[in-house]
Amino acid sequence: MTELNSMSLADLKSLQKDVAKAIDTFEKRRKSEALATLQATAKEHGYSLAELIEETAATKKTPTAPKYANPANTSDTWSGRGRKPRWFTEAIEGGKSEADLAI
Repeated sequence: MTELNSMSLADLKSLQKDVAKAIDTFEKRRKSEALATLQATAKEHGYSLAELIEETAATKKTPTAPKYANPANTSDTWSGRGRKPRWFTEAIEGGKSEADLAI
């Protein structure tokens, strides 16, 4: 620590840049190593990494179609899943039925 205190501002800034570069290269090297490990593991199982990624991407869930629309703004919709939006709750409390809000 004492050594840093004796350095000039220019030297400290240069050291800071060198450390930032070293960190960046370290992270890139680690990512490359991880990618190589993944590729080797996929190859051991008879696949390419691209095939496995493609398979994973193909199994993503598709968005659910909306079932309800906000009467005040019909572009504001809700699929009926997850947390109820405020406009839905307020409409129900205001005397509307789910059928009234259905698309």
